[in-house]
Amino acid sequence: MATERTLSIIKPDATRRNLTGKINAKFEEAGLRIVAQKRIQLTMDQAGKFYEVHKDRPFYGELCEFMASAPVVAQVLEGEGAIAKNREVMGATNPADAADGTIRKDFALSMGENSVHGSDAPDTAAQEIAFFFSGLELVG
Repeated sequence: MATERTLSIIKPDATRRNLTGKINAKFEEAGLRIVAQKRIQLTMDQAGKFYEVHKDRPFYGELCEFMASAPVVAQVLEGEGAIAKNREVMGATNPADAADGTIRKDFALSMGENSVHGSDAPDTAAQEIAFFFSGLELVG
């Protein structure tokens, strides 16, 4: 399996509860390295641009409001098969369906407030990483 990079976002429900370190520990225990990280406050416009792919879905407005409601931690994870590994560590979108020990099973409050976001494919990962980070900030 090839070394990849993927975007991870620790969402407002988790940053409000000071879970960044616990979530990062799960990534690192799974063999993923954090090669870039920043805590930022998204505006509604920025959240809307990031989630533009969902603009026609009924949850889009609520999602953007949630993501702009408190700081998030955007980060780039690197490792063998990082995209799939990150999604495995995150767990199912619905925490009720997530496996024991996953981030969403352990920390999510609901399907909407599910603590983390992760890229779903190599092209998406590249676009999402570029949204938050310049090449100079990626220090593998």
